[in-house]
Amino acid sequence: MTILFRPELVYTGDRFEGGKQIVVADDGIIQGIEDWSIADSGEVAGATIENLPGRAMLPGMIDVHSHSFQRTIRGSVESRLKAGPNFWSWRDAMYRAANRFSPEELYTIACMAFMEMALAGITTVGEFHYVHRDRDGSPYENPNEIALQVIRAANDVGIRIALLRVAYVRAGFNKPADAGQRRFIEPTSEEFLTNTDALRSALRESGESAWIGVAPHSIRAVPIDYLREITAWARSERLPVHMHVAEQPAENDACMEEYGTTPFALLDREGILEEKFTAIHGIHLSAGEIAALGRSGAIIGACPTTERNLGDGILPADALMRAGVRIAFGSDSLTQIDPLENARELEYNLRLKQLERAVLDNVDGTALPQRLFACSTVNGAASLGANAGTLAPGMPADFFSVDFHDPSIAGSGPEELLASIVFGLAKTAIAEVAVNGRFLVQGGRHQRQEAVIRDYAALMRRQAGVYD
Repeated sequence: MTILFRPELVYTGDRFEGGKQIVVADDGIIQGIEDWSIADSGEVAGATIENLPGRAMLPGMIDVHSHSFQRTIRGSVESRLKAGPNFWSWRDAMYRAANRFSPEELYTIACMAFMEMALAGITTVGEFHYVHRDRDGSPYENPNEIALQVIRAANDVGIRIALLRVAYVRAGFNKPADAGQRRFIEPTSEEFLTNTDALRSALRESGESAWIGVAPHSIRAVPIDYLREITAWARSERLPVHMHVAEQPAENDACMEEYGTTPFALLDREGILEEKFTAIHGIHLSAGEIAALGRSGAIIGACPTTERNLGDGILPADALMRAGVRIAFGSDSLTQIDPLENARELEYNLRLKQLERAVLDNVDGTALPQRLFACSTVNGAASLGANAGTLAPGMPADFFSVDFHDPSIAGSGPEELLASIVFGLAKTAIAEVAVNGRFLVQGGRHQRQEAVIRDYAALMRRQAGVYD
């Protein structure tokens, strides 16, 4: 049955418009965005009407970089005693979490992470998935056992997922094997490609709810011959490719030691930088590398809430945007799941560094709120190869709505509403979230919220040795 969604305002790409209804077909695809008036508010033959008074509707947001299992270490690593002074010592605490949980427990954790994303207005996630093996490092009978559990979690919560299957080979150049990485390793490109193609086959009936991408973890974790082979395969299959690049200065130093050049220069030389490539983080860049990124069409997957938590550094977003580089957002370690907080941080970090305001305003000819919201939507969709990110005929009806009466945006008119949302929205204002025109969240609560929280809390109590 056709559904007519009637919010007070609809975000149509660069502004809010009133008096519009979204016409959604049985298959969840938007048929049209039409004018309507209160005089037409009676029953419509063959249609269900969803009146959303006091609401503004926006396209669902995209999270391009998630490690769902890292939700379990939130709050437990915020001291030097527990996680040391830097990224590399924090990583050891993260490895302990990666080696702790069974596939079924990782499903429970992913449900919690993805539900929290839905509550934040996220309707599509890119899961950078590298926990492949059993806790002793041996393969499961189905090498994609955990990947399928994570995908099942996304399906049960109701959001779309790009499972970005990670290639992980080694601890680094001239480094001994690290026992903390034993669940990640697939030692040959043949094994990785066989398992990745098997996962793609298993998802063939999923349509636009779940699909795969290829994710060489990093230059330090994947040697160049392996990297060439798997990225060539991904390119031939038109799959998105994501990779951690230049998150820490030590990565650049190690790449220089092994290859005599920096990670971005190496990827550019190898022809790996292109429109379907997303460089996650991409913080420590030279001017020449920024120019190369602009020429290539590659995307930067920025994760400011994690990058500030780990002390990674500040993304040179102004220089990247001037070079024509698109930026998308990810929540990464899930320290905080809030794409709009990522948007604020992208801008505010530059304000603190440059002692100026509105640094990214009109950098590429677009007003600041519109540009930052595009990073949360259309740029994320491009990064994941998702048919999402806009409200338009022919697109899936993936959206979130905000409540005008929430204190964080109360009093904002249509002209300043997007700026109020980007720079001031509290998550309490997110009222409804839908995927394919079907509500996941209503009245600020997810339809499975009580059960998901109960199961996750019980799991974490068991892990802590606390029993009911």
